[in-house]
Parts: sequence; C-alpha cells; structure tokens
Amino acid sequence: MIQIRRSHERGRVRMGWLDSHHTFSFGSYHDPRFMGFGPLRVINEDRVDPGAGFPTHGHRDMEILSYVVEGALAHQDSTGGGGVIQPGEVQVMSAGSGVHHSEMNGSRVAPVHFLQIWLVPTSRGAAPRYAQRDFGREEGVTLLVSPEGRDGSLSIRQDADVHRVRLGDGASASLALRHPSAWVQVVHGSFSLAGERLEAGDGAALTEVASLSLTARAPEDLAEALVFDLP
Repeated sequence: MIQIRRSHERGRVRMGWLDSHHTFSFGSYHDPRFMGFGPLRVINEDRVDPGAGFPTHGHRDMEILSYVVEGALAHQDSTGGGGVIQPGEVQVMSAGSGVHHSEMNGSRVAPVHFLQIWLVPTSRGAAPRYAQRDFGREEGVTLLVSPEGRDGSLSIRQDADVHRVRLGDGASASLALRHPSAWVQVVHGSFSLAGERLEAGDGAALTEVASLSLTARAPEDLAEALVFDLP
C-alpha cells in the first residue's frame, strides 16, 4: 500500500531568513493526520538566508540527521562536534540525555538548502554523540545510516536504514527492505514509484512491502531521493 504526501500539502513556515516546509507536524504547524511515520518523526526542508540560521538550542532523546542539498551548513554542539556540512555529506547527532547545538548558514553570500530529519531512538538517556561523513555524489544507491554503521554508513540508535538514491533519467534501482514499511522522500528531480509520479518535495509512505523500485525522471540532471527502511 502507498500513501502520497505531496510537496504543496506540507506545512510551511516563513519568517524572514527562513523558508521551511514540514512533512510532519512540527512547531506551530499541526496536522493530526501527519504526526510521523513509525520512528520517523520530522522531515523539515529548510532554506536559510546567507549569514542566518538557528542559534544555540537544546534537544534530547532524538536521532537528528542533517542532509545538505545546496550550499553549506555550519554546525556546533555541546559534545564538541562541529564542522561545515556540504552536499554529499551527512551529519548525525544523537541528542541522548541532552545536547545544545547551533545550525547556521556557512556562507555570507549564498543561501543553504537542507533537510533536517528526526527519528525517535530505541533507548532514552544515552550519552550524546556526533558524527559526519562525506558519501560523495556518485550515481546509484548509497547506504547513509544504519543501526550498526554497516558498510561505511553512520550509526543511529534506531533499527532503521537510510539510503540515498541518485539516478540519471530513465535509470532504475531496486531496494530489498529489512522492514515491511518505508518512506521515500524526493530531494531533486522526479521518480516513478509503484505507478505514481513523485516530484521534488513529495513523500510516499509504503506499508506491507518487501522491496521497492524507483525510476528516475530527470532529463537535465540526476534525480535524488532518500529511502527510509523503517520498523
């Protein structure tokens, strides 16, 4: 079964320096139909003006992924973790028992466009930790995140895998899933999935599935999506 969450249906917050689209309920945006999907709680697509960003604030008991689409995102946190995240890189921050961090546009002249993703952890009160890795920009399927950090991925405290799919126009990729549920979030270009056309910003919830297949529709560039394999 597939349920589509169209880009234009998402919640939206605009406040000067920030233009944010919320796939699930977040902050002042609340829709009881979209409170998350399994342990996947937040997918916010943020565009931040040059020199602006989110000043130091706190989190706890959440696995937080930052995925930059364009530009550069500067991160600092109370674990001592920090750096500038660019396209092709992924940052994971396990907030655990509590962490404070800031996320700012790393440029004074260009905007930054990124996804912030939260997953509920399997355990509470663990020690906070931070990791960042460059996965490159190659075409194909890349495992970004897994519970045990297998195959060079970053580890999180949840039994979930996150794959990146980057394909040229007309190319297809199939993924065997560890769980019967998955969420697909299109980052760039468009894809065909289970007979549906998904455009940038669209999401799709799949249940009672063992695998999925994506076919790219991006005549001028590579299409890109994130696939969340969820318990």
